[in-house]
Amino acid sequence: MRRVHVWVSGNVQGVFFRAYTRMKAHELGIKGWVKNLPDDKVEAVFEGDDESIIMMIEFCKKGPEGATVTNVRVKEEKHTGEFDSFNILMY
Repeated sequence: MRRVHVWVSGNVQGVFFRAYTRMKAHELGIKGWVKNLPDDKVEAVFEGDDESIIMMIEFCKKGPEGATVTNVRVKEEKHTGEFDSFNILMY
């Protein structure tokens, strides 16, 4: 199992990025969270198997229709297993 912390930059707020991220995470069996940041980025933590994490990162690089992703920063972290679902958080 793997855990990554992700920050997505670009036109990623107001385009349903968080909702589509949650849908994709549910589809892939990923646990964690996603939220908007005050600096117009989206931040997320994903935990799941390696293949699902790779697919989730690829999704973040494109985003949903209407999003324009300019950068995705990924930080590997130690898998904790602390999540039992995937949620949208408020900042």
